[in-house]
Amino acid sequence: MRREDRQVTILVVDDEQVHRYMLCSMFKEWGWKCVEADDGRTAVEAVEKFVYDAVLMDVRMARMDGMEAFNRIHAAHPALPVIIMTAYSSVDAAVEAIKHGAYDYLTKPLDFDRLRLTLERAVDRKQVEEKKRERKQVRPVSTSSAIIGDSPPIQELLEMISYVAPTEATVLITGESGTGKELVAAELHKDSERSGGPFIRVNCAALAEGLLESELFGHEKGAFTGADKQREGKFVQASGGTLFLDEIGETSQAMQVKMLRVLQEHELQRVGGEETIRTDTRIIAATNRDLEEEVRDGNFREDLYYRLNVVTVAVPPLRDRGEDISLLVNHFVRKFSEKNRRVVTGVTEKCMKLLASYRWPGNVRELENAIERGVILMRGEHLTEKNLPLPIQKQGQKDMEESVRPISLEEVEKKQILKTLEETKGNKSEAARRLGITRKTLQNKLHKYEDD
Repeated sequence: MRREDRQVTILVVDDEQVHRYMLCSMFKEWGWKCVEADDGRTAVEAVEKFVYDAVLMDVRMARMDGMEAFNRIHAAHPALPVIIMTAYSSVDAAVEAIKHGAYDYLTKPLDFDRLRLTLERAVDRKQVEEKKRERKQVRPVSTSSAIIGDSPPIQELLEMISYVAPTEATVLITGESGTGKELVAAELHKDSERSGGPFIRVNCAALAEGLLESELFGHEKGAFTGADKQREGKFVQASGGTLFLDEIGETSQAMQVKMLRVLQEHELQRVGGEETIRTDTRIIAATNRDLEEEVRDGNFREDLYYRLNVVTVAVPPLRDRGEDISLLVNHFVRKFSEKNRRVVTGVTEKCMKLLASYRWPGNVRELENAIERGVILMRGEHLTEKNLPLPIQKQGQKDMEESVRPISLEEVEKKQILKTLEETKGNKSEAARRLGITRKTLQNKLHKYEDD
Protein backbone atom coordinates (compact mmCIF):
# COMPACT_ATOMS: atom_id res chain seq x y z
CA MET A 1 0.00 0.00 0.00
CA ARG A 2 1.56 3.35 -1.02
CA ARG A 3 1.14 6.18 1.47
CA GLU A 4 2.84 9.02 -0.33
CA ASP A 5 0.00 11.58 -0.04
CA ARG A 6 -0.24 11.41 3.76
CA GLN A 7 0.44 9.06 6.61
CA VAL A 8 -2.32 6.59 7.48
CA THR A 9 -3.85 7.50 10.85
CA ILE A 10 -5.67 5.00 13.09
CA LEU A 11 -7.81 5.99 16.07
CA VAL A 12 -7.42 3.42 18.89
CA VAL A 13 -10.26 3.47 21.43
CA ASP A 14 -9.69 1.45 24.62
CA ASP A 15 -9.92 2.29 28.33
CA GLU A 16 -6.82 0.15 29.06
CA GLN A 17 -3.82 2.46 28.73
CA VAL A 18 -1.33 -0.41 28.43
CA HIS A 19 -3.26 -1.97 25.55
CA ARG A 20 -3.50 1.38 23.73
CA TYR A 21 0.24 1.97 24.18
CA MET A 22 1.07 -1.52 22.86
CA LEU A 23 -1.13 -1.09 19.77
CA CYS A 24 0.15 2.40 18.98
CA SER A 25 3.77 1.29 19.31
CA MET A 26 3.10 -1.52 16.86
CA PHE A 27 1.30 0.76 14.40
CA LYS A 28 4.24 3.17 14.41
CA GLU A 29 6.52 0.26 13.49
CA TRP A 30 4.18 -0.43 10.56
CA GLY A 31 4.55 3.16 9.38
CA TRP A 32 1.18 4.41 10.61
CA LYS A 33 0.24 7.29 12.92
CA CYS A 34 -1.82 6.38 15.98
CA VAL A 35 -4.16 8.56 18.05
CA GLU A 36 -5.53 7.33 21.40
CA ALA A 37 -8.97 7.73 22.96
CA ASP A 38 -9.74 6.34 26.42
CA ASP A 39 -13.51 5.90 26.00
CA GLY A 40 -16.36 6.08 23.50
CA ARG A 41 -17.26 9.70 24.20
CA THR A 42 -13.70 10.85 23.53
CA ALA A 43 -13.73 8.84 20.29
CA VAL A 44 -16.94 10.48 19.07
CA GLU A 45 -15.42 13.90 19.74
CA ALA A 46 -12.15 12.92 18.03
CA VAL A 47 -13.73 11.93 14.69
CA GLU A 48 -15.49 15.31 14.55
CA LYS A 49 -12.12 17.10 14.64
CA PHE A 50 -9.93 14.93 12.36
CA VAL A 51 -10.27 12.65 9.33
CA TYR A 52 -9.09 9.17 10.36
CA ASP A 53 -8.47 6.24 8.04
CA ALA A 54 -9.93 3.68 10.45
CA VAL A 55 -11.11 3.27 14.04
CA LEU A 56 -10.13 0.31 16.22
CA MET A 57 -12.51 0.25 19.18
CA ASP A 58 -13.02 -1.89 22.26
CA VAL A 59 -16.55 -2.87 23.31
CA ARG A 60 -16.38 -2.61 27.09
CA MET A 61 -15.56 0.92 28.32
CA ALA A 62 -16.70 2.99 31.29
CA ARG A 63 -18.25 6.32 30.24
CA MET A 64 -19.58 5.27 26.82
CA ASP A 65 -19.24 1.70 25.57
CA GLY A 66 -18.00 0.77 22.11
CA MET A 67 -21.43 -0.11 20.70
CA GLU A 68 -22.97 3.29 21.49
CA ALA A 69 -19.84 5.05 20.24
CA PHE A 70 -19.92 3.01 17.02
CA ASN A 71 -23.57 3.89 16.39
CA ARG A 72 -22.84 7.61 16.77
CA ILE A 73 -19.69 7.53 14.65
CA HIS A 74 -21.30 5.46 11.89
CA ALA A 75 -24.36 7.71 11.76
CA ALA A 76 -22.17 10.78 11.23
CA HIS A 77 -19.41 9.18 9.13
CA PRO A 78 -20.75 6.05 7.38
CA ALA A 79 -17.65 5.70 5.15
CA LEU A 80 -15.25 5.55 8.12
CA PRO A 81 -14.37 1.88 8.78
CA VAL A 82 -14.82 0.89 12.43
CA ILE A 83 -13.28 -2.39 13.63
CA ILE A 84 -14.60 -3.73 16.93
CA MET A 85 -12.32 -5.43 19.49
CA THR A 86 -14.15 -7.84 21.79
CA ALA A 87 -13.75 -10.76 24.15
CA TYR A 88 -15.40 -14.04 23.18
CA SER A 89 -18.23 -13.33 25.64
CA SER A 90 -19.22 -10.21 23.63
CA VAL A 91 -18.98 -11.63 20.12
CA ASP A 92 -22.76 -11.45 19.63
CA ALA A 93 -22.68 -7.69 20.16
CA ALA A 94 -19.83 -7.33 17.66
CA VAL A 95 -21.73 -9.39 15.07
CA GLU A 96 -24.73 -7.10 15.59
CA ALA A 97 -22.44 -4.13 14.92
CA ILE A 98 -21.34 -5.76 11.65
CA LYS A 99 -25.00 -5.98 10.60
CA HIS A 100 -25.34 -2.24 11.22
CA GLY A 101 -22.26 -1.24 9.26
CA ALA A 102 -19.12 -1.97 11.29
CA TYR A 103 -16.27 -3.04 9.03
CA ASP A 104 -15.20 -6.13 11.03
CA TYR A 105 -14.57 -7.43 14.53
CA LEU A 106 -11.52 -9.05 16.15
CA THR A 107 -11.46 -11.14 19.31
CA LYS A 108 -8.99 -10.61 22.13
CA PRO A 109 -6.19 -11.54 22.50
CA LEU A 110 -5.61 -10.04 19.06
CA ASP A 111 -3.96 -11.95 16.22
CA PHE A 112 -1.60 -9.22 15.01
CA ASP A 113 -1.24 -10.59 11.48
CA ARG A 114 -5.01 -10.59 11.09
CA LEU A 115 -5.21 -7.15 12.70
CA ARG A 116 -2.78 -5.68 10.19
CA LEU A 117 -4.49 -7.37 7.24
CA THR A 118 -7.92 -6.16 8.39
CA LEU A 119 -6.74 -2.58 8.89
CA GLU A 120 -4.97 -2.46 5.52
CA ARG A 121 -8.07 -3.73 3.72
CA ALA A 122 -10.24 -1.22 5.58
CA VAL A 123 -7.94 1.68 4.67
CA ASP A 124 -7.78 0.60 1.02
CA ARG A 125 -11.56 0.31 0.76
CA LYS A 126 -11.99 3.74 2.33
CA GLN A 127 -9.61 5.11 -0.30
CA VAL A 128 -11.71 3.53 -3.06
CA GLU A 129 -14.90 5.05 -1.63
CA GLU A 130 -13.27 8.48 -1.43
CA LYS A 131 -12.16 8.27 -5.06
CA LYS A 132 -15.66 7.13 -6.02
CA ARG A 133 -17.22 10.22 -4.44
CA GLU A 134 -14.58 12.51 -5.99
CA ARG A 135 -15.21 11.13 -9.47
CA LYS A 136 -18.97 11.45 -9.14
CA GLN A 137 -18.45 15.13 -8.38
CA VAL A 138 -15.83 16.05 -10.98
CA ARG A 139 -16.29 13.86 -14.05
CA PRO A 140 -18.45 11.21 -15.72
CA VAL A 141 -17.41 7.69 -16.69
CA SER A 142 -14.54 7.71 -19.17
CA THR A 143 -15.56 7.58 -22.82
CA SER A 144 -12.05 6.85 -24.12
CA SER A 145 -11.96 3.25 -22.94
CA ALA A 146 -10.73 0.45 -25.19
CA ILE A 147 -13.60 -1.64 -23.80
CA ILE A 148 -16.40 -1.68 -26.38
CA GLY A 149 -20.07 -1.65 -25.41
CA ASP A 150 -23.10 0.45 -24.47
CA SER A 151 -24.99 -2.16 -22.45
CA PRO A 152 -25.78 -1.54 -18.74
CA PRO A 153 -23.32 -4.26 -17.58
CA ILE A 154 -20.49 -2.62 -19.53
CA GLN A 155 -21.40 0.87 -18.30
CA GLU A 156 -21.29 -0.49 -14.73
CA LEU A 157 -17.91 -2.06 -15.45
CA LEU A 158 -16.51 1.20 -16.86
CA GLU A 159 -17.84 3.10 -13.87
CA MET A 160 -16.18 0.64 -11.49
CA ILE A 161 -12.87 0.98 -13.35
CA SER A 162 -13.06 4.77 -13.09
CA TYR A 163 -13.55 4.51 -9.31
CA VAL A 164 -10.86 1.93 -8.61
CA ALA A 165 -8.10 2.85 -11.09
CA PRO A 166 -6.77 5.98 -9.32
CA THR A 167 -6.39 4.17 -5.99
CA GLU A 168 -3.58 1.92 -4.81
CA ALA A 169 -5.97 -0.92 -3.93
CA THR A 170 -5.11 -4.44 -4.99
CA VAL A 171 -7.78 -5.61 -7.46
CA LEU A 172 -9.17 -9.07 -8.20
CA ILE A 173 -10.78 -9.31 -11.64
CA THR A 174 -13.27 -12.16 -11.97
CA GLY A 175 -15.05 -13.50 -15.02
CA GLU A 176 -15.31 -16.40 -17.43
CA SER A 177 -12.58 -17.19 -19.93
CA GLY A 178 -12.62 -14.89 -22.92
CA THR A 179 -14.50 -11.99 -21.30
CA GLY A 180 -11.58 -9.56 -21.49
CA LYS A 181 -10.04 -9.58 -18.01
CA GLU A 182 -6.61 -8.56 -19.34
CA LEU A 183 -8.17 -5.60 -21.15
CA VAL A 184 -9.78 -4.51 -17.87
CA ALA A 185 -6.42 -4.78 -16.09
CA ALA A 186 -4.81 -2.63 -18.79
CA GLU A 187 -7.56 -0.02 -18.36
CA LEU A 188 -7.01 0.03 -14.60
CA HIS A 189 -3.31 0.68 -15.18
CA LYS A 190 -3.92 3.29 -17.89
CA ASP A 191 -6.23 5.34 -15.66
CA SER A 192 -4.02 5.04 -12.56
CA GLU A 193 -1.32 7.33 -11.21
CA ARG A 194 1.12 4.59 -12.24
CA SER A 195 0.28 4.87 -15.94
CA GLY A 196 3.79 6.21 -16.66
CA GLY A 197 5.29 3.02 -15.23
CA PRO A 198 5.39 -0.48 -16.71
CA PHE A 199 2.38 -2.75 -17.16
CA ILE A 200 3.62 -6.34 -17.02
CA ARG A 201 1.47 -9.43 -17.51
CA VAL A 202 2.25 -12.93 -16.25
CA ASN A 203 0.01 -15.90 -17.05
CA CYS A 204 0.36 -18.06 -13.94
CA ALA A 205 -1.20 -21.07 -15.67
CA ALA A 206 1.25 -21.05 -18.59
CA LEU A 207 4.41 -21.75 -16.58
CA ALA A 208 5.55 -24.69 -14.46
CA GLU A 209 6.00 -23.81 -10.77
CA GLY A 210 9.80 -23.57 -10.93
CA LEU A 211 9.70 -21.35 -14.00
CA LEU A 212 6.93 -19.20 -12.53
CA GLU A 213 8.96 -18.60 -9.36
CA SER A 214 11.98 -17.49 -11.39
CA GLU A 215 9.77 -15.36 -13.64
CA LEU A 216 8.17 -13.54 -10.71
CA PHE A 217 11.03 -13.29 -8.21
CA GLY A 218 14.11 -13.45 -10.44
CA HIS A 219 17.15 -15.61 -9.73
CA GLU A 220 20.82 -15.45 -8.86
CA LYS A 221 23.54 -16.67 -11.17
CA GLY A 222 23.99 -20.42 -10.67
CA ALA A 223 20.67 -20.83 -8.80
CA PHE A 224 19.78 -23.71 -11.15
CA THR A 225 20.94 -25.29 -14.37
CA GLY A 226 20.92 -22.68 -17.10
CA ALA A 227 20.97 -19.69 -14.74
CA ASP A 228 24.14 -18.23 -16.24
CA LYS A 229 23.49 -14.70 -14.96
CA GLN A 230 21.47 -12.80 -12.37
CA ARG A 231 17.96 -11.88 -13.47
CA GLU A 232 15.37 -9.52 -12.02
CA GLY A 233 11.86 -10.91 -11.68
CA LYS A 234 8.59 -9.34 -12.75
CA PHE A 235 7.79 -8.03 -9.26
CA VAL A 236 10.89 -5.83 -9.46
CA GLN A 237 10.56 -5.05 -13.18
CA ALA A 238 7.05 -3.73 -12.51
CA SER A 239 8.15 -1.36 -9.71
CA GLY A 240 6.48 1.99 -10.15
CA GLY A 241 3.84 0.34 -12.31
CA THR A 242 1.42 -2.58 -12.32
CA LEU A 243 1.90 -6.36 -12.35
CA PHE A 244 -1.05 -8.32 -13.74
CA LEU A 245 -1.19 -11.90 -12.45
CA ASP A 246 -3.54 -13.71 -14.81
CA GLU A 247 -5.09 -17.06 -13.78
CA ILE A 248 -3.94 -16.61 -10.17
CA GLY A 249 -6.20 -19.50 -9.14
CA GLU A 250 -3.89 -21.96 -10.92
CA THR A 251 -0.91 -21.37 -8.59
CA SER A 252 0.25 -23.92 -6.02
CA GLN A 253 0.02 -23.45 -2.26
CA ALA A 254 3.81 -23.06 -2.05
CA MET A 255 3.76 -20.28 -4.64
CA GLN A 256 0.82 -18.63 -2.87
CA VAL A 257 2.88 -18.36 0.34
CA LYS A 258 5.68 -16.57 -1.52
CA MET A 259 3.25 -14.21 -3.25
CA LEU A 260 1.64 -13.41 0.10
CA ARG A 261 4.93 -12.12 1.50
CA VAL A 262 5.33 -9.69 -1.40
CA LEU A 263 1.80 -8.35 -0.92
CA GLN A 264 2.26 -8.04 2.85
CA GLU A 265 5.83 -6.76 3.12
CA HIS A 266 6.55 -5.41 -0.40
CA GLU A 267 9.82 -7.31 -0.35
CA LEU A 268 11.21 -10.53 -1.81
CA GLN A 269 14.32 -12.62 -2.41
CA ARG A 270 15.54 -13.91 -5.76
CA VAL A 271 15.65 -17.68 -6.26
CA GLY A 272 18.96 -18.83 -4.81
CA GLY A 273 19.59 -15.47 -3.13
CA GLU A 274 19.58 -14.08 0.40
CA GLU A 275 19.38 -10.34 -0.32
CA THR A 276 16.02 -8.76 0.57
CA ILE A 277 14.75 -6.56 -2.25
CA ARG A 278 12.03 -3.91 -1.88
CA THR A 279 9.45 -3.43 -4.60
CA ASP A 280 6.77 -0.80 -5.21
CA THR A 281 4.33 -2.63 -7.46
CA ARG A 282 0.56 -2.54 -7.66
CA ILE A 283 -0.90 -6.02 -8.03
CA ILE A 284 -3.93 -6.78 -10.18
CA ALA A 285 -4.93 -10.45 -10.33
CA ALA A 286 -7.52 -12.28 -12.41
CA THR A 287 -9.22 -15.64 -12.30
CA ASN A 288 -12.06 -17.55 -13.93
CA ARG A 289 -12.35 -19.75 -10.83
CA ASP A 290 -14.58 -19.19 -7.80
CA LEU A 291 -11.81 -18.42 -5.31
CA GLU A 292 -14.18 -18.46 -2.33
CA GLU A 293 -15.01 -22.07 -3.19
CA GLU A 294 -11.31 -22.81 -3.77
CA VAL A 295 -10.61 -21.47 -0.27
CA ARG A 296 -13.34 -23.69 1.21
CA ASP A 297 -11.92 -26.70 -0.63
CA GLY A 298 -8.41 -25.97 0.67
CA ASN A 299 -6.95 -25.21 -2.77
CA PHE A 300 -6.33 -21.50 -2.23
CA ARG A 301 -4.98 -19.74 0.85
CA GLU A 302 -7.57 -17.65 2.67
CA ASP A 303 -5.04 -14.98 3.70
CA LEU A 304 -3.86 -14.51 0.12
CA TYR A 305 -7.46 -14.36 -1.10
CA TYR A 306 -8.22 -11.52 1.29
CA ARG A 307 -5.02 -9.72 0.27
CA LEU A 308 -6.00 -9.92 -3.40
CA ASN A 309 -9.70 -9.26 -2.93
CA VAL A 310 -9.53 -5.72 -1.58
CA VAL A 311 -11.72 -4.71 -4.52
CA THR A 312 -13.43 -7.11 -6.93
CA VAL A 313 -14.14 -6.11 -10.52
CA ALA A 314 -16.51 -8.58 -12.19
CA VAL A 315 -16.42 -8.76 -16.00
CA PRO A 316 -19.82 -9.76 -17.47
CA PRO A 317 -20.11 -12.67 -19.93
CA LEU A 318 -21.09 -11.81 -23.50
CA ARG A 319 -24.49 -13.50 -23.16
CA ASP A 320 -25.43 -10.88 -20.54
CA ARG A 321 -24.63 -7.98 -22.87
CA GLY A 322 -26.28 -9.06 -26.12
CA GLU A 323 -26.91 -5.47 -27.22
CA ASP A 324 -23.12 -5.04 -27.54
CA ILE A 325 -22.70 -7.80 -30.13
CA SER A 326 -23.32 -5.61 -33.16
CA LEU A 327 -20.80 -3.04 -31.90
CA LEU A 328 -18.21 -5.76 -31.33
CA VAL A 329 -18.90 -7.38 -34.70
CA ASN A 330 -18.41 -4.09 -36.56
CA HIS A 331 -15.24 -3.38 -34.58
CA PHE A 332 -13.72 -6.78 -35.35
CA VAL A 333 -14.76 -6.59 -39.02
CA ARG A 334 -12.90 -3.28 -39.38
CA LYS A 335 -9.91 -4.61 -37.47
CA PHE A 336 -9.48 -7.81 -39.47
CA SER A 337 -10.36 -6.35 -42.86
CA GLU A 338 -7.51 -3.85 -42.39
CA LYS A 339 -5.18 -6.52 -41.08
CA ASN A 340 -5.88 -8.93 -43.95
CA ARG A 341 -6.31 -6.25 -46.64
CA ARG A 342 -9.91 -7.23 -47.40
CA VAL A 343 -12.69 -4.94 -48.59
CA VAL A 344 -15.68 -5.50 -46.31
CA THR A 345 -18.65 -3.20 -46.76
CA GLY A 346 -20.90 -4.80 -44.16
CA VAL A 347 -22.50 -7.82 -42.53
CA THR A 348 -25.67 -9.43 -43.89
CA GLU A 349 -28.81 -9.17 -41.76
CA LYS A 350 -29.10 -12.95 -41.44
CA CYS A 351 -25.48 -13.22 -40.34
CA MET A 352 -25.96 -10.55 -37.67
CA LYS A 353 -29.10 -12.27 -36.39
CA LEU A 354 -27.20 -15.54 -36.18
CA LEU A 355 -24.37 -13.88 -34.26
CA ALA A 356 -26.85 -12.20 -31.91
CA SER A 357 -28.72 -15.46 -31.15
CA TYR A 358 -25.62 -17.56 -30.40
CA ARG A 359 -24.76 -18.10 -26.70
CA TRP A 360 -20.97 -17.48 -27.02
CA PRO A 361 -19.59 -19.85 -24.34
CA GLY A 362 -16.12 -18.56 -25.26
CA ASN A 363 -17.31 -14.97 -24.85
CA VAL A 364 -15.66 -12.03 -26.67
CA ARG A 365 -12.58 -14.08 -27.55
CA GLU A 366 -14.74 -16.64 -29.40
CA LEU A 367 -16.58 -13.86 -31.23
CA GLU A 368 -13.29 -12.23 -32.23
CA ASN A 369 -11.91 -15.52 -33.57
CA ALA A 370 -15.15 -16.20 -35.48
CA ILE A 371 -15.07 -12.79 -37.19
CA GLU A 372 -11.38 -13.10 -38.05
CA ARG A 373 -12.03 -16.49 -39.65
CA GLY A 374 -15.07 -15.13 -41.50
CA VAL A 375 -13.18 -12.14 -42.91
CA ILE A 376 -10.35 -14.36 -44.12
CA LEU A 377 -12.71 -16.85 -45.85
CA MET A 378 -15.28 -14.42 -47.31
CA ARG A 379 -15.47 -14.07 -51.10
CA GLY A 380 -17.73 -11.07 -51.58
CA GLU A 381 -17.82 -7.72 -49.81
CA HIS A 382 -20.33 -8.75 -47.12
CA LEU A 383 -19.75 -11.11 -44.22
CA THR A 384 -22.39 -13.85 -44.41
CA GLU A 385 -23.51 -16.68 -42.15
CA LYS A 386 -21.69 -19.13 -44.44
CA ASN A 387 -18.37 -17.55 -43.42
CA LEU A 388 -18.91 -18.39 -39.74
CA PRO A 389 -17.57 -21.55 -38.05
CA LEU A 390 -19.95 -24.49 -38.52
CA PRO A 391 -20.77 -24.95 -34.78
CA ILE A 392 -21.91 -21.32 -34.62
CA GLN A 393 -24.04 -21.74 -37.74
CA LYS A 394 -25.73 -24.86 -36.34
CA GLN A 395 -26.27 -23.63 -32.78
CA GLY A 396 -27.28 -20.15 -33.87
CA GLN A 397 -29.82 -21.54 -36.34
CA LYS A 398 -31.19 -23.86 -33.64
CA ASP A 399 -31.55 -20.97 -31.17
CA MET A 400 -33.27 -18.84 -33.81
CA GLU A 401 -35.78 -21.64 -34.51
CA GLU A 402 -36.45 -22.18 -30.81
CA SER A 403 -36.97 -18.45 -30.29
CA VAL A 404 -40.10 -18.56 -32.47
CA ARG A 405 -41.51 -21.78 -30.95
CA PRO A 406 -44.01 -21.28 -28.07
CA ILE A 407 -42.39 -22.33 -24.80
CA SER A 408 -43.70 -22.39 -21.23
CA LEU A 409 -42.09 -20.45 -18.38
CA GLU A 410 -41.19 -23.76 -16.75
CA GLU A 411 -39.33 -24.86 -19.88
CA VAL A 412 -37.52 -21.52 -20.01
CA GLU A 413 -36.44 -21.93 -16.39
CA LYS A 414 -35.28 -25.50 -16.91
CA LYS A 415 -33.32 -24.60 -20.02
CA GLN A 416 -31.61 -21.69 -18.23
CA ILE A 417 -30.72 -23.80 -15.19
CA LEU A 418 -29.23 -26.63 -17.26
CA LYS A 419 -27.39 -24.16 -19.46
CA THR A 420 -25.91 -22.41 -16.42
CA LEU A 421 -24.81 -25.73 -14.93
CA GLU A 422 -23.11 -26.56 -18.22
CA GLU A 423 -21.32 -23.21 -18.25
CA THR A 424 -20.13 -23.67 -14.64
CA LYS A 425 -18.98 -27.24 -15.39
CA GLY A 426 -21.42 -28.67 -12.85
CA ASN A 427 -20.49 -26.27 -10.03
CA LYS A 428 -23.84 -25.99 -8.25
CA SER A 429 -22.78 -23.22 -5.85
CA GLU A 430 -21.61 -20.98 -8.70
CA ALA A 431 -24.66 -21.87 -10.83
CA ALA A 432 -27.00 -20.96 -7.95
CA ARG A 433 -25.17 -17.65 -7.47
CA ARG A 434 -25.52 -16.75 -11.15
CA LEU A 435 -29.19 -17.74 -11.19
CA GLY A 436 -29.94 -15.74 -8.04
CA ILE A 437 -31.33 -18.73 -6.09
CA THR A 438 -30.10 -20.78 -3.13
CA ARG A 439 -28.15 -23.98 -3.63
CA LYS A 440 -30.97 -25.92 -1.93
CA THR A 441 -33.55 -24.50 -4.37
CA LEU A 442 -31.32 -25.49 -7.27
CA GLN A 443 -30.97 -29.05 -5.95
CA ASN A 444 -34.77 -29.36 -5.51
CA LYS A 445 -35.35 -28.28 -9.10
CA LEU A 446 -32.73 -30.73 -10.40
CA HIS A 447 -34.38 -33.58 -8.47
CA LYS A 448 -37.70 -32.60 -10.06
CA TYR A 449 -36.14 -32.72 -13.55
CA GLU A 450 -34.79 -36.22 -12.78
CA ASP A 451 -38.27 -37.39 -11.69
CA ASP A 452 -39.80 -35.96 -14.89
